[in-house]
Amino acid sequence: MRVVVALGGNALLRRGEELTDENQRRNAGIACDQLAPIALEHELVISHGNGPQVGLLALQGGSVAGVPPSSLDILGAETQGMIGYIIEQELGNRLPVDLPLTTLLTMIEVDPNDPAFENPTKPIGPFYDKQRALALEEQKGWTFTSDDDGYRRVVPSPRPKQIFELRQIRWMLGHGAVVICAGGGGIPTMFNAEGNLVGVEAVIDKDHASGLLSIGIDADFFVMATDVDGVYLDWKFSTQRPIDHAHPDALLAMQDDFPPGSMGPKIVAACEFALATGNPAAIGALNDVRGMLKRTAGTIVTTEATGITYRDT
Repeated sequence: MRVVVALGGNALLRRGEELTDENQRRNAGIACDQLAPIALEHELVISHGNGPQVGLLALQGGSVAGVPPSSLDILGAETQGMIGYIIEQELGNRLPVDLPLTTLLTMIEVDPNDPAFENPTKPIGPFYDKQRALALEEQKGWTFTSDDDGYRRVVPSPRPKQIFELRQIRWMLGHGAVVICAGGGGIPTMFNAEGNLVGVEAVIDKDHASGLLSIGIDADFFVMATDVDGVYLDWKFSTQRPIDHAHPDALLAMQDDFPPGSMGPKIVAACEFALATGNPAAIGALNDVRGMLKRTAGTIVTTEATGITYRDT
């Protein structure tokens, strides 16, 4: 079975943790404890988020006087290499030495006219208090949004149109490799007026990119591993209910009930994959990945479902 697992930001950094090499490596090791058995049983493709890392690099890049900061596409490429290296090493330490692992820098095309450029929603970087966020907003022209944990920078997140390295990914899977790719939603690129491919100041949503990847490589199962055990209706309210199985049409009809910067993209990506391929997608906790593949954990999105069913709590 060909499986795509999209690792959420918690796979490398948990809320409240400092963005240190030690913390990222420890969390990557925990993720790889779950991924290693899957790599031995199935063809495995791993994607991952990069929100905290790309945001920190952007902040660091603007701290040197007289040196302009790198654009988000360049920073995205840097995080693909850095995070891919950590995952590749930690996973390799849990697998036979002769099982090939590879990290592929992955460029993804976006539409320069995507309305997301006028409405930044993708959170990146660390959390700030209100005073620091307002200062950075005035100093750097950044846009911030707030939630229960504080204020966070948001950037445009256009929808992915085309993954340029699909042929290479297929080739490596055909030769038995575990492939780490489309990290951080891929490197955002577009064709300019002269027809040349150029970078874009944006961060593509990792789940949308992973869904497009899963469709493009004919995956049999698409898993989005996050820090909750499934999709909940009325999340954080007394009426919250965990969704067990859902038909993609029924779930899409409810998509406005879920936050656009977190669970919303996961739901859309899962539904689009299930409708395009007829194969199941799952959303749930990282330590439940193997259970999701058995359809006994997480929220399973499948065309075999009738409407929406809820888990007992």
